[in-house]
Amino acid sequence: MMHMTLRWFGSKHDTVTLEQIKQIPGVEGVITTLYDIPAGEVWPRERIKALKDEVEAAGLKVLGIESVNIHDDIKIGNENRDKWIDNYIATLEALGEEGITTVCYNFMPVFDWTRTDLAKVRPDGSTVLAYDQKIVDTIDPKAFFDQTNASSQGFEMPGWEPERLAKVKDLFDAYKDVTEEKLFDNLVYFLKRIQPTCEKYDIKMAIHPDDPAWPVFGLPRIITRLDRIQKLMKAVDAPFNGVTFCAGSYGTNPNNDLPGMIRALKGRVHFAHIRNLHHFEDGVFEEAAHLSSDGSFDLYEIVKALYDIGFEGPARPDHGRMIWGEVAMPGYGLYDRALGSQYILGLYEAITKADRSR
Repeated sequence: MMHMTLRWFGSKHDTVTLEQIKQIPGVEGVITTLYDIPAGEVWPRERIKALKDEVEAAGLKVLGIESVNIHDDIKIGNENRDKWIDNYIATLEALGEEGITTVCYNFMPVFDWTRTDLAKVRPDGSTVLAYDQKIVDTIDPKAFFDQTNASSQGFEMPGWEPERLAKVKDLFDAYKDVTEEKLFDNLVYFLKRIQPTCEKYDIKMAIHPDDPAWPVFGLPRIITRLDRIQKLMKAVDAPFNGVTFCAGSYGTNPNNDLPGMIRALKGRVHFAHIRNLHHFEDGVFEEAAHLSSDGSFDLYEIVKALYDIGFEGPARPDHGRMIWGEVAMPGYGLYDRALGSQYILGLYEAITKADRSR
């Protein structure tokens, strides 16, 4: 069965507490990370154990890590990459020794995700993350980073770490010769290097799609649609190599058939991010409530597809609206994600009972 979780950034970084998460019916655990360790550095096993102990003391489980970030030298494929991959392997070993076996990661250059508004006001008064390609087309990357960082309400957002993106111009220069083909080859190289460790500890690597699912600021994007995912699954054809099925990220492209993609990836979906978007036109969308009628996705069909393929991994309600006056990391408040978890679990229960009654 699917295991419901909530993303939690740790007691020093998150406004949401473990005690609050524990009170959400059906939520078994958290997806978390050691948020303060820079990409490329080894995670000490004692830090992992302390994090695990803290979560378990609250009556929850660590059901996955999101993310063990990948150093840019690995994505670029330069002469330093093997040093950073060795560090990554050491971190995987430490996680495996602590029994944590689902790792979400991404292979996006520079920006992990991109939105042009972190608090767009909707008609109901809630605020959401939103994207408009026309805005991206009129702003340079450094100014865009500064604008995003300034509107984060003081929160350090995942994928937008100030110390790394302060060097955004240097990062763009470093990626200038990295094509989609080279980025893909570097990803395959990385996966083949970590494969023995993943298989030793039964660690499932779940790659997160690019968000949005097209090139931004001219940077290559390779995890955007079904044929490209299948190419990666064939290039490293082993069960450890799988996907985080993020409905919102794949769904930024309305041409992606989300339930069909899930069914085509049976056996390789290790983690699920379930959320909704409202599309206005090509390249213009905003986050929505999880309820199907509030956005452009059929959440029933998405959850049913996960059920039909026998998905048994962790899932979480993804970005929520900011509602009821809550102040939190954009997209990661308590209230709307709690509502979303109950909606998803309700769908899952109904689908399960309907199937059993046949």
